[in-house]
Amino acid sequence: MMTPFRGMALAAVLATTLQSGVVVAEGGVSSKLQVHIPNNLNRAGGYDHKEALFGVPPYGGSIQQNVYYADSNLCDPNVDTRAGYPIRPLDNDARMMPWPSPYILMVDRGGCTFVNKVRNAQRSGAAAVIIADNTCLCSAGDRCFSEPGVDCETREPIMADDGSGSDISIPSFLMYKQDADPIKAELQANHMVRLEMAWALPSPDDRVEYQLWTTPTDLISRDFQRQFKDAALALGDRAYFTPNMYVYDGIMSGCQGEDGQNQCFNLCSNNGRYCATDPDNDLDRGISGADVVGETLRRMCIWNEYGQKDGVGSQWWDYVNEFMFRCDTEDYFTNEDCINDAMTHAKVDVGKIEACMADSGGLEGDTVNTILDSQLAAKEESGVVILPAMFVNQAAIRGALEFATVFKAICAGFLTGTEPAICQKCSTCRDEHKCVVEGRCASSDGAVSTSTFASTIFSLCLFFGCVGLIQWKRAQSQMRDQVKGILAEYMPLDEDKIDSTAIVDDDDDIDGQFT
Repeated sequence: MMTPFRGMALAAVLATTLQSGVVVAEGGVSSKLQVHIPNNLNRAGGYDHKEALFGVPPYGGSIQQNVYYADSNLCDPNVDTRAGYPIRPLDNDARMMPWPSPYILMVDRGGCTFVNKVRNAQRSGAAAVIIADNTCLCSAGDRCFSEPGVDCETREPIMADDGSGSDISIPSFLMYKQDADPIKAELQANHMVRLEMAWALPSPDDRVEYQLWTTPTDLISRDFQRQFKDAALALGDRAYFTPNMYVYDGIMSGCQGEDGQNQCFNLCSNNGRYCATDPDNDLDRGISGADVVGETLRRMCIWNEYGQKDGVGSQWWDYVNEFMFRCDTEDYFTNEDCINDAMTHAKVDVGKIEACMADSGGLEGDTVNTILDSQLAAKEESGVVILPAMFVNQAAIRGALEFATVFKAICAGFLTGTEPAICQKCSTCRDEHKCVVEGRCASSDGAVSTSTFASTIFSLCLFFGCVGLIQWKRAQSQMRDQVKGILAEYMPLDEDKIDSTAIVDDDDDIDGQFT
């Protein structure tokens, strides 16, 4: 039995390979940085830059706004939006007006992490961030001048996530010093600068390929896996999905000793060849790393049987959801009856999957498992080190693993003019998932259909027309009553005048005199 201390130490070492967070694999996404105003700073092909590995770029779109230089490293969360350049007019309190939204904010590198700077800029209202490097590249030569005593760098740093960037939703670039200095000078001279930041996914043809890297115990991707089957079915054969299960190479990690024995206790299968971290960090009880490897193999067999051909894999999505609903607990994770029940409800042939797991090499003894080996090779090729990870057309998708983010990225990956109807219909809706499920962008998503608008206007016109007619008839009735009242008052007066005349009838007064 391995001691608790040794188990914790091994788990800590192996956990450096798997962590929760966002993808750190770089490349694939084609982005562009260009200056439109002033024209003398416009450069053919745009400016060299580094993309941040956090934040959510508008894939397939661009941001084109005026730039404001904070004249600060923006490490203080209390951002002074009334400082910086260009100079703005004064308000009624004789203070400079704040940066007018929307804007791109340029800040200096140094003092704190990239994530901290961009987060503070986001809180201040920035639509995007340009971080101006403060150190020259050695390759820039005489085109760049560093501060005295500052050595040049052989390459630009990677704008990596510091582990806390999941709340950042705006994109950011790192701009090389030799390019950023002229822009800062223009801004400090109180001249307007207008930048464009654009992103485009590789669009090779009319079919998009997307991959998910996860594990059976990954908590972050669960909501996505519960929802995205609807999009996979709606996209059909226009998008090919590939699920990948992350395992680490136990031999490379030293989990298989010289005698071929498993040195990592129950973290590995196949005598230490294929390993996973212990999800509950307790090697003596609960779900073990070897249990996770077993479920990994099962899910890959289900995909190979039911999804590899069409790239949709309806049964794979169903099984994952059934497993999360029925078996995703310490007591049932490896319960054979529960697992078989989940496969049965997902319409998966239990016998075929068990045969696949055995034929690939199984999980016992010092034997090679072909399916798990293929996952190790795919992991090395993709460069994934942090989970969950999503790729669209081999481009790493940054930001939270959410339905909307992935769906928009997939739709942006189609060759222009070849987007499927579901993308044209739903990629601009506020609630993309609801649109995909219902097949229409509902009015509650912020869009009102023409028929709904027309019927509403007609109903309002009819209503107010009826109200107006009733009021007109009521006014006419009241006017007639008033006229009748006036006539009723004057007509008796005329009769009284006739009755009280001073002329006496001959028969009444023989003298014919006035009375």
